[in-house]
Amino acid sequence: MQKLSPQQILLMKLLQIPTVGLEQRIKQEVEDNPALEMETPDVNSEQQEQTADSDLDVDTRDNINDDTLGESDVEDYAKEDDYDLEEYMNSDDYEDFPDYKTMVNNRSEDDEQRDIPFVSGVSFHDYLKQQLGLRNLDEKKYNIGLYIIGNIDDSGYLQRSVESIVDDLAFMQNIDTTKEEVEEVLKIIQDFEPLGVGARDLRESLLIQMRKKYEENPSPEKELALKILDKYFNEFTKKHYSKIIKRLDITEDDLKKAVDEILKLNPKPGNSLSETTKTNQYIIPDFTITNNDGELELSLNSWNIPDLHVSKTYAEMLNNLKSGKKNKKQREAMSFIKQKVDSAKWFIDAIKQRQHTLYDTMKAIMDYQKEYFLTGDEAKLKPMILKDIAEKIGMDISTVSRVANSKYVQTDFGTFLLKKFFSESMTNRDGEEVSTHEIKKHLKDIIENEDKKKPYTDEKLAELLKEKGYNIARRTIAKYREQLGIPVARLRKEL
Repeated sequence: MQKLSPQQILLMKLLQIPTVGLEQRIKQEVEDNPALEMETPDVNSEQQEQTADSDLDVDTRDNINDDTLGESDVEDYAKEDDYDLEEYMNSDDYEDFPDYKTMVNNRSEDDEQRDIPFVSGVSFHDYLKQQLGLRNLDEKKYNIGLYIIGNIDDSGYLQRSVESIVDDLAFMQNIDTTKEEVEEVLKIIQDFEPLGVGARDLRESLLIQMRKKYEENPSPEKELALKILDKYFNEFTKKHYSKIIKRLDITEDDLKKAVDEILKLNPKPGNSLSETTKTNQYIIPDFTITNNDGELELSLNSWNIPDLHVSKTYAEMLNNLKSGKKNKKQREAMSFIKQKVDSAKWFIDAIKQRQHTLYDTMKAIMDYQKEYFLTGDEAKLKPMILKDIAEKIGMDISTVSRVANSKYVQTDFGTFLLKKFFSESMTNRDGEEVSTHEIKKHLKDIIENEDKKKPYTDEKLAELLKEKGYNIARRTIAKYREQLGIPVARLRKEL
């Protein structure tokens, strides 16, 4: 079994990091290694081309390629004592690859720059605390309320039992309380906005919301909805509508009106706040694919990666220490400085190699799935496994896997994880190999167009797909349906 060198391990770790996290990793390395320096990229600076020229020789990436590098090669590379640092810092002989694709700002000065707007506002938990402060509570109950709010998740549900909260308050905050007192404060919080917050499960949350709606505007539909949630919640969730109709002695129309009221409620009240009171989260793509008149163009989004170089101070110190005889202290200093310079050099090489590996992998995926990226039609996705791409770019399957598992690509049809484009193949009745993506698309279309009063069973779905030329077993249908997030027929039933 091949033993990975420290440089290979570094590259593997960097490959796993998405673009959004790479900047922080680089900053950490700069903090840990004084011989490594970075420059914050300036889009308007005329030094961008000079920066590219001053980057380290990209050809040295061969020394850390996980498919070609031997352990002895790494040791020779690490032990090499007579490299010319100035030549190393100013090399520029990787002309067969478009450098601007992996530059910090792979755009021209004329390109329009769009900043993502962020809306300011209080967080969900701060909003609850503000409401708690408006209640006329003594210090003890206020502190109990704060602890309860701290145990409410982002969806609005209380994640600790009342008994556990009583124990927590006693041991962690020296607050002696009772189950009844905690319940009392919890009832106050359950009256906060958004309605339904502070519930311990879905049933309690829906009941809180429905009771409030009934108090504000009573109606037979809301009253029946309350009965269903209170007494027949299990039957409701499993859509055993016939049992509910029989036990409550109501008509199907009565049930439909009550269910419509329930469906207006929010199953995740914590998510109901507007974007002004929630923290915005955005996916930052690692790649962008654009269609220029039928020609696909790929760019690597590395705009937030600073330019790196070896510290001139450390380089000069190393050159000065190399000349003449040295005592023990000077040899130790030279060894320390050389270690830091080598470490900086390897890190810069690894970053360069990461960029090229990412680009090569995505380029191979783009070429392989060209019809999809031109049309956006999932039926055009070809069967593709990690091995197909690994063979195209001459790298190990594990390398492709690290790239595919955590990276996003922005296309004209949306932003997707790379692993979306990988799928197994099967043979249709015409003997053609088709992607499982194509089969899932047909499955989804059939379910979307089914009669919701009589949804198709998995057996029926298998029959319908067989008619389209896909001979698939019922258990495979169930697997694909679950992967698509589609429930069983009984739970898809509507009144």
